[in-house]
Amino acid sequence: MMRHDLPTEAWIKSSYSGDTQGQCVELQVVPDGGVAVGDSKDRDRGAFVFPSAAWGVFVAGVKSDSGI
Repeated sequence: MMRHDLPTEAWIKSSYSGDTQGQCVELQVVPDGGVAVGDSKDRDRGAFVFPSAAWGVFVAGVKSDSGI
């Protein structure tokens, strides 16, 4: 689901983004427990919100493919 009403101060930038300003994928946990994923250089377009279970499956898949 796409959301446009997310607080601007709650975004978390990946530690892998380094010092790059304005060109990052960011996330935030929303009140219902889902995870919002957005583009730092275009926050006005909103963010995709994923249910927490789906986000957990995604993160587990990324970790298993990267050897973490």
